[in-house]
Amino acid sequence: MKPQNIESLWTHLHWLTVLAQQGSFTAAALRLGVSKAAMSQRIAELERAAGAPLVQRTTRSVRLTEAGQRLVEDMRGPFEQIAHSFAGVRDLAGVPRGLVRVTAPVAFARQQLVPRLADFLRAQPEVRIELDLSDRLSSLAMEGFDLAIRHTAAPPDTHVAWTLCETRSVLVASRAYLRRRGTPREPQALAGHDCLHYPRAQETPTWHFETQSSAPRITVPVSGPLVANNSEALRDAALSGLGIALVPDFSAQAALQSGKLQQVLPQWRSVGAFGERLYAIRPYATHVPQAVTAFVAWLRETLSDGFAP
Repeated sequence: MKPQNIESLWTHLHWLTVLAQQGSFTAAALRLGVSKAAMSQRIAELERAAGAPLVQRTTRSVRLTEAGQRLVEDMRGPFEQIAHSFAGVRDLAGVPRGLVRVTAPVAFARQQLVPRLADFLRAQPEVRIELDLSDRLSSLAMEGFDLAIRHTAAPPDTHVAWTLCETRSVLVASRAYLRRRGTPREPQALAGHDCLHYPRAQETPTWHFETQSSAPRITVPVSGPLVANNSEALRDAALSGLGIALVPDFSAQAALQSGKLQQVLPQWRSVGAFGERLYAIRPYATHVPQAVTAFVAWLRETLSDGFAP
């Protein structure tokens, strides 16, 4: 291929990297703001220029060939550098602007983040947020995220992290359930209750508790009619009277404030069920766009008080 012809294919190569990231022509076209037909045409032109198939097409998705994967891997670094360099130039204007891609846990995002986002977006009209709701631990650099919000005991030391607020796990139940089954006065009593819990690796579900005193930690085996890997689902089950749920405070805050749920064993602290802090995490980078910096600053301010009911 002649050098002058290669220069005409920069856009084609970029579109291939987006196609690889998105997994389908439809999603890639939507991400780029072009038609699906234009997307397909550019990839076909690139394949003709390369003299080899780059994409294996199916009715639902696409998969790169070995040649296509090699191109994408070789181009990822240069295109990321171009994006960072351009973002740096735009930031010289001093106004936060551009797209911030954020991944956050489902329950936290739905209950606490999304209701607050309008305040940030009104204050920063040049910033757009692309929010991915997922409890899956994503590779930020590989998947193109600028920022992750994570509920964990400790952030990875391979990333830059800011503490947003402290959190705690709380036991909650409806008034109807407590009238019907009684209110536990000590953790050991939970063994006789319907406990709604998050699935963990161990075969026998257990909850762990401690007090402010030097008393030893108490471990209680629990069981109940529902196991769910989402704190919203556990909270809603508790609201319907199914049992006692152990959930993060950000999931229970509104229901506790309204009186629809009551806290159980408030003098005891649950240990190891969920993370102890919320963090904002980003990959290491030589340049951080002002939009990302502004969003992190807003998160730290708006969430600093935590979620006590």
